[in-house]
Amino acid sequence: MKREETQTISKRTKIGERKFLTFSLDREEYGIEILRVREIIGVMDVTYVPGTPDFVRGVINLRGKIIPVIDLKYKFGLGEAEITEKSCIIVVDVNSNGRVIQTGLLVDSVSEVLDVGDEDIEETPSFGDGVRVDFILGMAKVGDRVKILLDVDKVLSTAEMLQVASLRNEVEQDCVA
Repeated sequence: MKREETQTISKRTKIGERKFLTFSLDREEYGIEILRVREIIGVMDVTYVPGTPDFVRGVINLRGKIIPVIDLKYKFGLGEAEITEKSCIIVVDVNSNGRVIQTGLLVDSVSEVLDVGDEDIEETPSFGDGVRVDFILGMAKVGDRVKILLDVDKVLSTAEMLQVASLRNEVEQDCVA
């Protein structure tokens, strides 16, 4: 590649720009870093597992792999997700205690992939004591709208993630037995 071409390409690629997959929950827009997304699938049969937290919809069998499915709408206190033709499951890699756990996030709809520059990401404002916001990476300013950027590793607390990992292991063992 010629030196001139290299300079042109580097001018087009902003340093500090990240890609986020955006999705909606109850008319609000959220985003997660695209590098954490394994795939997006249509809603499929979810097997309910008794004794799980209310925000865990159940598990799916995705090409032989058991994946726990989290109802993000319910987790965020927005009520239980209604399944529509636009609903889908975003399969993400969640890092928990040094392990990567594939987890499905049930969302109302997927919107688009956005390039967001660091200069367009604001810190999460404080909402007072007792309000957990550690799972929010920041607030992206996109035109006149705000999109809430999530840290998938922190959407579930460590204790909740341990429950989800344990659930997956139990279901996998039951399938083998």
